[in-house]
Amino acid sequence: MVEYKVAIYGLQQGKGQLELVMGAKPVEEVLNDGSFPDSLKPKLRLIIEMRKFTVDELGMNESKNYTSVYDQHGQSLLLNVSACEPYSFTPKEWTFPFLGTVPYKGFFDKKEAQKEILKLKMRGYDVDVYSPSGWSTLGWFKDPILSNMLKQDEGSLSNLIIHELTHGTLFVKNDVNFNENLANFIGDKGAELFLIQRFGKESKEYIDYEQDKTDQKTFTTYILQNKERLDSLYKTMSGKQGHLIKKQKKDKLIMEIVLGVNKLPLHKKKNYFKYTQQAFFEGNAFFMAFERYDSQYEIFEKEYKEKFNSDLKKYFEYLKGKYPSL
Repeated sequence: MVEYKVAIYGLQQGKGQLELVMGAKPVEEVLNDGSFPDSLKPKLRLIIEMRKFTVDELGMNESKNYTSVYDQHGQSLLLNVSACEPYSFTPKEWTFPFLGTVPYKGFFDKKEAQKEILKLKMRGYDVDVYSPSGWSTLGWFKDPILSNMLKQDEGSLSNLIIHELTHGTLFVKNDVNFNENLANFIGDKGAELFLIQRFGKESKEYIDYEQDKTDQKTFTTYILQNKERLDSLYKTMSGKQGHLIKKQKKDKLIMEIVLGVNKLPLHKKKNYFKYTQQAFFEGNAFFMAFERYDSQYEIFEKEYKEKFNSDLKKYFEYLKGKYPSL
């Protein structure tokens, strides 16, 4: 029965991804399309440059990814669902052929996503739901540029494309935390190098990116530190305590964490404060996302600087040789 459900899910996901691939148009065709907004065409040309940069300067595998464009007409296409135990940082995991065990599940069908969300909540899980800006199919399909990507600024777009192309080059089975943390690290450092090469260190594009990155680092450090506070709280909870008492303690601490964002030295404090309020509804699943994507950055950075003298291409070549990729 489990194998049947996995097979049905796989078919649904394959169908959704195939529809994107079949509905996408070559970048060259879109650039010559008079109905496509001229304001977005420079971003398409920039992605062409990014693809060449990742191969030449970072040592990524050549592919046909991001050589076509899918117009999503402003709509979200994929919903990613993740879940976590309510009083411990134990993620819900799903196992799939080829990928192995992963702590999230994607859906092109929103009704199916809602069914999964309801089922998880009924089982007592904290649930996080988000629509990713992009994703990698790890070579199963030719990943298209999604039109909503083009609304991002140059720095964010560079980070996103390089992040996803990293997955397409190196993805370790059964270790999503490593994969996502690595892609975040390579995406960030790669974006820095690309922006400097393309626009220069004194450019608005590079300066804006670095300012946003400073905010992100401050915020991420704060959230990860407070994840540890929550974890410590859960370890003090005994089996004798009822759910209501546990929830009250948890909610009180989450309230402190959310309000504490207002004290952080952030350039875009309102945005981060609003974003952190998701923790009220998502609970532990909100904090687990930061563990999954941002908890190993300093480990990668230390090795990158000390052993490879901040040479990203050499460091990535080393990682590709060290870890077996799907």
